[in-house]
Amino acid sequence: MNSPIPKPSVPRRWLYAIAGLIWSIAGFILIERAYGWLDDLETGQLIIVLSLGAGLSLIFYFFGFIKIARKNLNRINSLPESVCIFAFTAWKGYLIIAFMVTAGILLRNSSFPKHYLSVLYVAMGGSLLMGSSLFYMKFFNHNSKRKS
Repeated sequence: MNSPIPKPSVPRRWLYAIAGLIWSIAGFILIERAYGWLDDLETGQLIIVLSLGAGLSLIFYFFGFIKIARKNLNRINSLPESVCIFAFTAWKGYLIIAFMVTAGILLRNSSFPKHYLSVLYVAMGGSLLMGSSLFYMKFFNHNSKRKS
């Protein structure tokens, strides 16, 4: 029995690009927002805040985001060759995305000092950007293997 709602499908390899793009967009948004909160800092203070954020992003990436990205890559690898475009993340991933967006909105609208919050936003944004590179590498490696 066919589903009454059509599912837009793509070749599985495109899920790598879609996931990478989503992670990149989120990362750039967080970093851009953080940078907007830092426009009143002097150069030395700005370097300290950005360095802390960059250092934390490495820690977040190597102790969390890399595992999440690899888990998503493995899940995508196990999918059929033609798959729904929204399968770039598991259904639990959508719940996590909703939670993270909600947490970001609540933090952004809280009285928490934005200079401190910017460190967290840079750290999360940097981690997402590093994680997105794994998806892009898989997309391009997948395509080069097909051409051989």
